[in-house]
Amino acid sequence: MDTRTLGSTGPTVSALGLGCMGMSDLYGPTDRSESIRTIHAALDAGVTLLDTGDFYGMGHNEMLIGEALKGRNRDAVQLSVKFGALRDPHGSFIGFDCRPAAVKSFVSYTLQRLGVDHIDIYRPSRLDPNVPIEDTIGAIAELVQAGYVRHIGLSEVGSDTIRRAAKVHPIVDLQIEYALITRGIEDDILPTCRELGIGITAYGVLSRGLIGGHLFKPPAANDYRSHSPRFQGANLDANLALVEKLRTLADGLGVSVAQLAIAWVLAQGDDIVPVIGARTVQRLQEALAALDVDLTPQHLAALTTAIPRDAAAGSRYAEAQMAFLDSEK
Repeated sequence: MDTRTLGSTGPTVSALGLGCMGMSDLYGPTDRSESIRTIHAALDAGVTLLDTGDFYGMGHNEMLIGEALKGRNRDAVQLSVKFGALRDPHGSFIGFDCRPAAVKSFVSYTLQRLGVDHIDIYRPSRLDPNVPIEDTIGAIAELVQAGYVRHIGLSEVGSDTIRRAAKVHPIVDLQIEYALITRGIEDDILPTCRELGIGITAYGVLSRGLIGGHLFKPPAANDYRSHSPRFQGANLDANLALVEKLRTLADGLGVSVAQLAIAWVLAQGDDIVPVIGARTVQRLQEALAALDVDLTPQHLAALTTAIPRDAAAGSRYAEAQMAFLDSEK
């Protein structure tokens, strides 16, 4: 497995990470046994970075990973954990809490659910508008000093917040959406991270399955995507037409649409680690094969021509969600 280093001060991780959210939440029915098989297959293939959040399935995802790690070498895995999002018993998101006391409480429960004594990368899932980022990062820094956390990351924040956070403690990576059709970070956020020596862990590299090449109908009602503008009506039809352009290029290279989309993100810089949300061994194996796709400058130019940056219909979040994204302000 190829490796990449997260930022100038972070750990060396596998070139692809495994995002585990969909094994517990938001993307329809899940299969616990298949999820654990997928995590095991990832580890066996050399994937070292597992990404989760304490609010994924309200703790379910952390317990799932903890079960999958039993009997495995803990030191061979980097656990990346997000915190701060609040949910009610129905699963609805009801805000954020990144107060220092809450940070220390959240990590205590996370350590217990995962069955580990430290978290490799700990990050607020969003900016809490009521808490200065300096206070939140300062609290995590105290956890680093105490040995409960190894590194500090950020998620979905803009350049100003990144700079403020980095003045408190070294930041190893920013987790943010980045894909062929989601390239807004190229304007300011990505240059800021590179200036400060901060890596990118890119989620949504398949745009939540939209450009994975396997979506042919609207998602089920219990799937988050059933409410996303990208997957609705005429937007979905227009976006699937873009996918067919991508498929033509993929066929010419003898790879799948998903492999081509992942390879594009990999080719954007050694400081970027795509986090793949595979929920089955089959999808994981397809994603891992993207590491063997060698894209020339001509291939990359053809991709960005076929899928222009602003071509996707409904690519922005719903306004209610956008209000919580500091990275979009």
